[in-house]
Amino acid sequence: MTIKTLIPFLEENMKEFKLHCSIGTDNVYDELNDFLVGKFEENQSLQSKKNFERKYILSVIYCNKDEWLFAGIYESLGAKENPDGGYIYDTRLTEYGKEYIGRAVFKFEKTFRASYLCLEKYIDKFELIEIKREPIKPSFPGYDRVNVTWKELNMWIDTDSWKTALQNQKGVYLITDTHTGKRYVGDTYGEEMIWGRWKDYINTGHGGNVELKNLEFEYIKENFTYTILECFKGTTEKDIIEKRETWWKDVLLTRIKKYGYNDN
Repeated sequence: MTIKTLIPFLEENMKEFKLHCSIGTDNVYDELNDFLVGKFEENQSLQSKKNFERKYILSVIYCNKDEWLFAGIYESLGAKENPDGGYIYDTRLTEYGKEYIGRAVFKFEKTFRASYLCLEKYIDKFELIEIKREPIKPSFPGYDRVNVTWKELNMWIDTDSWKTALQNQKGVYLITDTHTGKRYVGDTYGEEMIWGRWKDYINTGHGGNVELKNLEFEYIKENFTYTILECFKGTTEKDIIEKRETWWKDVLLTRIKKYGYNDN
């Protein structure tokens, strides 16, 4: 089955469509990650050139070699110049194929760099691979690769893969204020381990920490990132974890107010 069979509106109006094949530049999965945390439409609206000079946009996102995730059909309502350069498009997500967003995956062998295409040239080349039962969710990247914003953590922390991983490890973690560069080192050894501690930060922003209580929650949501420094088995004694926490505080100077938020 091709994409035009699944969504007949595409074939009926294909000459009014721009096909947007969204793929990250530094990391090919960046656009997929942005989609998972709800940033895709905002990112798509920011363009360096007038790439959407047709009535509609068919958006697909790279998710694997020759595989593209359906991200929606948008109406392009015009563009204005962006003060920071390029253009800002006013787009509206339509109802066409909406039930397949994040679920339908198509095979498309894209062997060229161009990402903004005339749909009529490629509409027959999108073969349906699968329709997932539920919209795609982020998988846990591994303890040594966690470096997420508050907004990303908020989206992912209760998904099955993240919750399972974070509930199985005690650890020492790092919170970074990306606006000031200041850092906070913490440890976790409670029953719900890293997941329980980070859930506190999602709910309150400060997790009970004295210095972090001085910051507005909205500021934390916009500027904080979370990283795991070290992991420990659930049977690891509290004293061992606390000693490692102290070591990281010393290394990163987080008890010096100029550099960090730790108060002890």
